[in-house]
Amino acid sequence: MPVDGGEVWADDSGGDGPPLVLLHPAVGDSTIWDGLVPRLAGRHRVIRHDVRGYGCSPAPTTRFSPVGDLVRVLGHFGVERAALAGSSMGGRTAIDFTLAAPERVTALALLCPGVSGCPNLTPPDTMAEIARLARAGDMDGLVALGLKLWGTAGTGDDAEAAAQLRAAIPGWFSTYPYLEPEPEPGAFERLGEIRVPSVLALGEQDQPEVVLLNEDMATRIPGCRLVRLPGIDHFPTLRDPETSATLILDACRR
Repeated sequence: MPVDGGEVWADDSGGDGPPLVLLHPAVGDSTIWDGLVPRLAGRHRVIRHDVRGYGCSPAPTTRFSPVGDLVRVLGHFGVERAALAGSSMGGRTAIDFTLAAPERVTALALLCPGVSGCPNLTPPDTMAEIARLARAGDMDGLVALGLKLWGTAGTGDDAEAAAQLRAAIPGWFSTYPYLEPEPEPGAFERLGEIRVPSVLALGEQDQPEVVLLNEDMATRIPGCRLVRLPGIDHFPTLRDPETSATLILDACRR
């Protein structure tokens, strides 16, 4: 479907249920929700799309805003109001959209979410290693580093998480140079303005900096239910799709 200056791939389950939009993380694409969609679609009209440069969406060629693309997706499917479920990067977009258009959001389900307006959580030495591996074209090294940082709950070769990372990593480099600057002030300082029913789930085996941020975010969002997921890292929808779906449905019911 067309968006400003480009295209994105999007999917609509259809049905008469209340709309629910799924927003994927930067460590994967929209297929990361595959294990949840059958259960969610039993109660909701489920909509998801790939961010530009991820999954089936072409890489961007001009400046764009993830919130602006979300507005276009909702308009394409004729959706005025929806619940939003966002994982990591998708959580950041869900929060930004909620602050920009609160009347269009019925509920928020945030899984290991990011948020605009906070410092980069990736340690500088890790960022330097990512840059070195990228310059060398070492995809295997980038996947291994990503699993070490965000996939500590995995065992063995962790094929599912590794496949998501392998597919997503090109999007890091094709997408980020074209992202519009984040709003000023960032959403982190405005979390207290959110007034929709909210659930925030953190993975206790996630990157420690993300865990601390998620705890802080939950205290700042009025009435937010904080859920700690033991044995879960930055891939909650892969590690425990049943619990992830339950949390999303709980936010929608609230």
